[in-house]
Amino acid sequence: MQAQIEIDRVCHTYKPARGRPVLALDNVSLAIGDREFVSLLGPSGCGKSTLLYLIGGFLPVEQGAIRVEDKTVSGPGPDRGIVFQHFALFPWKTVRQNVLYGLEKQGLPRDSREQRAQQYIEMVGLAGFEDSYPSQLSGGMKQRAAIARTLAVDPRVLLMDEPFGALDAQTRSLMQAELLRLWQASRKTVVFVTHDVQEAVYLSERIAVMSARPGHIKEIVEVAFDKNDPELQRRPAFLEMVDHVWNLVRGEAIRAERGGAAA
Repeated sequence: MQAQIEIDRVCHTYKPARGRPVLALDNVSLAIGDREFVSLLGPSGCGKSTLLYLIGGFLPVEQGAIRVEDKTVSGPGPDRGIVFQHFALFPWKTVRQNVLYGLEKQGLPRDSREQRAQQYIEMVGLAGFEDSYPSQLSGGMKQRAAIARTLAVDPRVLLMDEPFGALDAQTRSLMQAELLRLWQASRKTVVFVTHDVQEAVYLSERIAVMSARPGHIKEIVEVAFDKNDPELQRRPAFLEMVDHVWNLVRGEAIRAERGGAAA
């Protein structure tokens, strides 16, 4: 497998203004292939979001290296788009204006950016809501708008930090299916942070299970199910995989609790 993202012996320490430094990540190595969907899964406080922000260039790599397409990550870049848990939409902009924002920054001609914005608004199922403000949208619709805004600038890598964590169970299930459809259509490389085992098994091709803090990769779980099977999440093999991954995470969560790691 040709690695698009290479994480090579990365360590990261948080240094608060008060109190002792905290080692969040310890010697993390992981290779992620082009167009692969990989989830980072682990107990709270294991550093999975920290690792995602390091890939995105939002935090400095202190020890080790992260390379995207053989280029060392030294800051954010247009090749990596990120979707946050709490939408991060501009409340004073409409859906269309939010999606157009990144395209304007890229300097695209007006006709081109209007056409592309509409294309992605329709792709995520928000046609008819172009002139709506975030306050007028449901949680699921806000997240669709956030995903459209990120996809519109056409990043090679999509970084997602628990994007469905703030949604109710029904909306979350619908958005999982929608993300799977969008990924199959665009085949971007996706790095997806979640604490939901079933979500990880359903969406991923591989799951990197992380240890309790300081986080490292405990195990890589290969997931090879037919994503187009409408009954997938009821199949015995799927449920067995969920049980296997849950036991891996549960063991680390217990260890974190006994070790006093932050929740």
